[in-house]
Amino acid sequence: MIVKHRWVRVALVLSVTILAVAVGLFTYRIVTIPKAVTVAVGSFDGDIAKLMTGIAGRMASSNSSVRLKIVDKGTVAEASKALSLGETELAVVRGDVGDLSAARTLLQLSQGVVLIVTPPGSTIKEIADLKGKTVGIIGGAINHSIAEILTKEYDLTRAKVQFKDLTVADVPQAVLSKQVNALLVIMPVSEKYLAILRAIYPSTGKQNMGILSIESAGAIAAISKAYESYDLPKGTIRGSPPVPDEDLTTLRVPYYLVANRKLDDDTTGAVTKAVMETRRDLITEYPLLAQISAPSTEKDAFIPIHPGAAAYLDGSTKNVFDKYGDQFFYGSMLLGTFTSILAAVWTFMTKGADKPEKRPLNRLYALVARIRASKDEAELVEIEATIDEILKSELERYAGGETEAGEAAALSLATHRLEYIISQRRASFSRNIALMTHPNQGSIG
Repeated sequence: MIVKHRWVRVALVLSVTILAVAVGLFTYRIVTIPKAVTVAVGSFDGDIAKLMTGIAGRMASSNSSVRLKIVDKGTVAEASKALSLGETELAVVRGDVGDLSAARTLLQLSQGVVLIVTPPGSTIKEIADLKGKTVGIIGGAINHSIAEILTKEYDLTRAKVQFKDLTVADVPQAVLSKQVNALLVIMPVSEKYLAILRAIYPSTGKQNMGILSIESAGAIAAISKAYESYDLPKGTIRGSPPVPDEDLTTLRVPYYLVANRKLDDDTTGAVTKAVMETRRDLITEYPLLAQISAPSTEKDAFIPIHPGAAAYLDGSTKNVFDKYGDQFFYGSMLLGTFTSILAAVWTFMTKGADKPEKRPLNRLYALVARIRASKDEAELVEIEATIDEILKSELERYAGGETEAGEAAALSLATHRLEYIISQRRASFSRNIALMTHPNQGSIG
């Protein structure tokens, strides 16, 4: 098939261009659509859900490449369970609660400090003094693990120490009615939680609440990897008079933002980046965000860090060219090959169907023999008319973009050559006529 009209080419080029743009826009849209991931949360006061909701809202308003969908499970134990069952991709967990075998750390959000608190004026000064007493466990079942660890370490069963589960709402009545002699709680050291603790045991004159030291914290941490030994700074609970009155040894356990280990590196890296950037904007509203830090990258860490988070935190995140460099290289080669094939097909469509004897240069070349064999001026005039017809046709094709500049130049050279041969043939006719008219003109006298 010979393409004879310029509009056919224009339509073809436009169609290909529109298709390429459409494919590009579709690909861009697919690549840039924010990825939604679910995160399970839970806490006895609902603060973790509020915190993560604030982070999710800021991520959405800043056009982050990921979006967080908060799933409030009520307790950190249920949040851990949701992650282990694959119900969510992310979760906020505490290191000593739930099955975390499938979890990989993104960030350490906070630290829960273990506090054994006694009322003002209490005679209980150390854990051994709890013999025969009742300890209220704020939070109930979620803190049973630390109660069991302390019981085993200090042989509290033999000391006939009783534990009683308490909700936050139960605490004031239990303290007022002296149902409990001390309280066991795990909480972040922040002004909000410290204020709650002060309200439970307010100062009475010169007497303040007491905090019991866990002298075996190092030994406990060596066995129970979820915990670590911690020195609570002097005056943390109350400044004047200071409570505690000197640095006090206890335990603490981290709160983590974790991901399922199967979640891809790009998503986890994007979540880690978004949370770290968002905290700067929200730290005034949520002071607890000041405690966010990078998790341990050691191989023996209690919860291993996710590779995607590790890449972001150590600055080794791969960009598009790092990840897809080979694809880009081979893709460009294939594109070049494909373009060459299209060019060849186009040449075949536009020129390949012409028979050799129908091509302009071949037609002009064939006229050389006719010129040299011509008998009179009338034949030369007829040949010139044929040349004019060929040139007119090719000029129209050239104007329509169907003839290349190189071919047009070759036609011009061929035409000049034919004109020269025609002029030579005419000159030959003139000499013959002259000889016929003056037969002796050319002889030697």
